[in-house]
Amino acid sequence: MARTPTALLSPADQERRRALRVMKGVALGALVAMAVIFVIAFALQDQYPALAYVRAAAEGGMVGALADWFAVTALFRHPLGIPIPHTAIIPKRKDEIGQNLGEFVETEFLRADVVRTKLDETAIAAKLGAWLREPAHAERVAAEGSLMAAGVLRALSDDDVQDLIADLAREHLIAPEWGPPLGGWLERIVDSGAHRSAVDLGVDSIAAWLEANHAAFTGLVSRRLPAWVPGIAHRLVDDTVYNEAMKFIAAVQIDPQHPARRAVDGYLARLAANMQHDPATIGRLEDSKATLFDSPRVRELAAEAWNTAKAGLLVSLADPESGLRRRAAEALSEIGERLTTDAALQRRVDGWVTDAAVFLVDRYRHDIASIISDTVSRWDPDETTEKIELMVGRDLQYIRLNGTIVGALAGLVIFSIAEAFLG
Repeated sequence: MARTPTALLSPADQERRRALRVMKGVALGALVAMAVIFVIAFALQDQYPALAYVRAAAEGGMVGALADWFAVTALFRHPLGIPIPHTAIIPKRKDEIGQNLGEFVETEFLRADVVRTKLDETAIAAKLGAWLREPAHAERVAAEGSLMAAGVLRALSDDDVQDLIADLAREHLIAPEWGPPLGGWLERIVDSGAHRSAVDLGVDSIAAWLEANHAAFTGLVSRRLPAWVPGIAHRLVDDTVYNEAMKFIAAVQIDPQHPARRAVDGYLARLAANMQHDPATIGRLEDSKATLFDSPRVRELAAEAWNTAKAGLLVSLADPESGLRRRAAEALSEIGERLTTDAALQRRVDGWVTDAAVFLVDRYRHDIASIISDTVSRWDPDETTEKIELMVGRDLQYIRLNGTIVGALAGLVIFSIAEAFLG
């Protein structure tokens, strides 16, 4: 099996590889020690009969060490490169191992009752609130959210958004008739007398203009008089018209029931009724609307609205001192404070989070677990073998060492029993 170059391993994997090599050396050293002891004891056991027990222990230790070496090695590769059946188990059954691991995670961990029990024991809302109420944390969340929002805005197609705005405007603003709703709105205004303030403003504006523009009346009527009328009569006529206009406006200002005011009230009431019920009035309004909002104009308005909104949002999202960013951070901090102090809100949030997590796990747990099996299936067999060996290989070398010790004790016990009963 090709080894991954050390330079390509993570620091943690490099440390695991060093620890694995050390334990392999220890296990091999134990086997070599048993072999040396066996040779010495075997050579001298005739001269020193007690060494027969040492030979039996060493012999058993070698058998145990070799058996466990074979078992451990067979998990990852063929022992001595010989393709013995049922060896190199991990590289051969990599996909099956990944599938079984995924199924185990799905059936034992991604269960609704397991997830609900764990989340019920966790004060999610309180912990989130305690973290979020810190201004630095709230600003961090606002900054990350702003960065994501800006990315989404830049990724959106301007043409698609403009088409969407134009379609929404046509569907909800231009396509519906304006007459009946505007007429109903105007009727409620007239009935409540809310329009009178606007009438007062208009009358006051006319009065102010008349006071400031006396000269505008010079020749307004007199120029239409015959040429033989004296000039003084011209000025008298113009002044009379101006004074009458001023008196009329003053009378309208003073008298809430002035005929001019009642005429305005009557006109607005008739207009409101016609906008709701007169087909001719409704038709003229619709024609005017269609002329104002023709198709190219709607597209232009949508483009202007989107470009203005997008540019303003991008500037506000990018500026940490913008009102939008500051208000977002303050709102997040306030939410964190409430989550920390409001027990009822904590229970609701914990319930929402738990229910959502349980729903997602129950609905998509197979898809979640399939990530494990799919990921393992894409791994290279040699790479998978090395990863697993680096993770558990050091512990497996202890099995070899323990096998050496247990084998030695078993050999000693068996030989002692044989000597006792059959010697």
